[in-house]
Amino acid sequence: MKRSLFEVKQSLTELASLLCITVIVSAFLGLVFFIGIQGLRYFLPASVHLVTITYPDQRVEKYYQPETVDKSSLLADINARLVQQYSDNPANLPLAEVVHTEDVIEIRTESGEVYYGTFERLTSDKNDNLTITMMDNLLLTVELLQSQLSDVQENQLMPIHRRLAGLTERNVDENVQLFRSLQGDFKRWQSYVTGVNERLSLFNIVIKDAEANDIIIPLSEISSLISPNSVTLFDKIVIFSERLINFLSEPPKQAATSGGVFPAIFGTVLMVILMAIVVSPFGIIAAIYLHEYAPENKTTLLIRIGVSNMAAVPSVVYGVFGLGFFVYTLGGSIDQLLYSEKLPSPTFGAPGLLWASLTMGLLTLPVVIVATEEGLSRVPKGQRQGSYALGATKLETITRVVIPMASPGILTGLILAIARAAGEVAPLILVGAVKFAPSLPVDGTFPFLHLERQFMHLGVFIYNGAFHSQIDANVASIMFASCMLLILIVFALNITAIVFRGRLRERYERSLL
Repeated sequence: MKRSLFEVKQSLTELASLLCITVIVSAFLGLVFFIGIQGLRYFLPASVHLVTITYPDQRVEKYYQPETVDKSSLLADINARLVQQYSDNPANLPLAEVVHTEDVIEIRTESGEVYYGTFERLTSDKNDNLTITMMDNLLLTVELLQSQLSDVQENQLMPIHRRLAGLTERNVDENVQLFRSLQGDFKRWQSYVTGVNERLSLFNIVIKDAEANDIIIPLSEISSLISPNSVTLFDKIVIFSERLINFLSEPPKQAATSGGVFPAIFGTVLMVILMAIVVSPFGIIAAIYLHEYAPENKTTLLIRIGVSNMAAVPSVVYGVFGLGFFVYTLGGSIDQLLYSEKLPSPTFGAPGLLWASLTMGLLTLPVVIVATEEGLSRVPKGQRQGSYALGATKLETITRVVIPMASPGILTGLILAIARAAGEVAPLILVGAVKFAPSLPVDGTFPFLHLERQFMHLGVFIYNGAFHSQIDANVASIMFASCMLLILIVFALNITAIVFRGRLRERYERSLL
């Protein structure tokens, strides 16, 4: 009877564990599925509906509304908003109508603006009323001119600009023949670029918006032109691929409501790499000292308690500390010693990449210390004793036996630190991450890596876009896409940690046989 009762308890325990695991996995998959579906709206072309609202005074308002839902659901949403808006005066409730039109086109410009309308005409310097069949020829002409423009800028203007910048840094007099020659070449190519831009401005497309107003868009500014209500499945795949590539390779546009997130990805990865370089040696050395050298007394116990409490401190506290100590104190001192000629304009005495990396290194230091200590404690004592028996010193035992065998735990701590740094927002806002950075921290100008510059971070980008921008549900899809990208990055880091940890553990388990 006792045995059967034990078996019942064991079965209930297993059932409860399975239920908890199912709930956790379901919640995670539901979260990823919801964010993924919302994020896909940014890459797929949405159907465009013509919305007409007629007011009791016969005033008519028309506009194009891109939506992924059908027109009946859109009409229901519009009517619900109107009923709520006119709840105090239902007699003046406007009438709404939604029509699905096939001839509407969607134009996205290089600056990130999106226009909806019906095609009216093409214009150029030679003909003010071209037919739609001439679109391909005009686009080809524009593409050739843009190619020439890009070639001149990359192969002529940029090299000359770099040489002039180098001469200026060496304090070369502007009257020197080389300097004057380079300036002449720069002005000549700059005037060529101006001429090409003037030619590009002569080609335009004219569309009519929902209220029949003409919208003139230069063809040189168009990044994509589609008919969203008549695209095929193949067209959707092509559009999805193009927008995904642009999302990963372009900077944000239109106040982060369109474009891509490449600077945020670059800044996140670079900050995490610098943070890992800073936190790894300090965290590993501190853990080795606490586990291998420090005596087991009250002082060591207090240190361990302090490390554990550091992991529980709110992240914004680290941000305030980083702003006060790293930026104002340490950075201000560096400016006074090395950059006094630039004061009062700060160089390192302002939030930047270096201080953000150090702050995040301090925040994630307890994670690395605890994980490394756990890895060191799992090394069998027999391995240490065997090493000592063969004549190895304590330092040789630690570096050649203990650390290699504890490397799975050390790697786990480092990856956990990287994953946390990739998702933090509050401290980074205070010490260097901004909504939009005009330039990357890495470029072709010496010293190439500019640690004093502010940078973009994926988490900060999502925070600013989701909570500080007044945007509609369609434009908000870029934030869901960014969230999905951040989840994938963290997920990839954890998978990488599991794979490497498994291989290292298998390697040293075989060495024990």
